[in-house]
Amino acid sequence: MKILVLGSGAREHAIVLSLLGEAVDHEVVCAPGNAGIAASGVETPALDIVSPDVVAEFVQQRGFDLVIIGPEAPLVAGVADPLRERGVPVFGPGKAAAQLEGSKAFAKRIMAEAGVPTGRATHVSNISQAGAVLDEFGAPYVVKADGLAAGKGVLVTSDREAALDHVATWAPHGEVLIEEFLDGQEVSLFFFADGHIVVPLS
Repeated sequence: MKILVLGSGAREHAIVLSLLGEAVDHEVVCAPGNAGIAASGVETPALDIVSPDVVAEFVQQRGFDLVIIGPEAPLVAGVADPLRERGVPVFGPGKAAAQLEGSKAFAKRIMAEAGVPTGRATHVSNISQAGAVLDEFGAPYVVKADGLAAGKGVLVTSDREAALDHVATWAPHGEVLIEEFLDGQEVSLFFFADGHIVVPLS
């Protein structure tokens, strides 16, 4: 099978190594990849992986049988959609479903509609709005950039000024979410789903 893996991080490296380790021989390409992936003998072409048209054209030209999308950014950009429209199997959600990862406000709305318990949250777009909400919720303060932020968008702090500074940093890039602080252990559950069947990973 001819497989294209999109991404350049450790996650994609692990996926590539897993594919190479299967009993069946696969032709694996990883774009843009990294030095470690290239050292495994895998082709790592330069490719704009957040452009749906660029990726779709590359896949069509090279005749891939499967595309595995690792990072959130190309999923949120909708890279999977034109591939599926062309009949190419894709591991990764389409643009609509990827909003669950790409927008914390969207995820909150879906949880509310589905009756999933979650902390109270309010969207703000400036410091004056933020100050009022922080005072309403009280410390510790939980401030989150709404969109993708490479792991830097969330701040939990008891320092009100630090919380306001975080709002000031991210508000120019879009809405900011201020949430009620929930104390307790965090548990992550992972599932595979195709829109019809849900299978737990563990």
